[in-house]
Amino acid sequence: MPVEEPAKIRKLAGSCQCGSVTYEVADAFVFAVNCHCSLCRRATGAAFKPLAGIERDKLRVTKGADKIQIFDAGSWHDERCKVCGSFLFAVVRDGAFAHVAMGTLVDTPSIRPSAHVFVGSKAPWFDITDDLPQYDEGIIVKEN
Repeated sequence: MPVEEPAKIRKLAGSCQCGSVTYEVADAFVFAVNCHCSLCRRATGAAFKPLAGIERDKLRVTKGADKIQIFDAGSWHDERCKVCGSFLFAVVRDGAFAHVAMGTLVDTPSIRPSAHVFVGSKAPWFDITDDLPQYDEGIIVKEN
């Protein structure tokens, strides 16, 4: 009896604004949320950061690894392009997981944000107008 090969997981391309740094990531995100915490707002300069979580080993920088600047925050760090400053992703959970800034994806992922998190500290000037669930703090996401 022939052995079936596992289905190939589609790869998504991502890039900073200027194109100096590119990456590929498996279209196998565990979750996606809109984070309204003050750290994400400051990192992006926006009302919230749409992010998709995935195991770090499923993300690979394909160009410009030497152009990545790491902003270390202790238990996690942000990775940005040194040239244009684009926020690409955060490495969390002791380096095991990445939170990809969905706005840096060139290709369309199969996942969509399913909730708003840290709404308890959202920007007071921003009104959430969609029907996604809202959580005052984070939510616990179980990994596969």
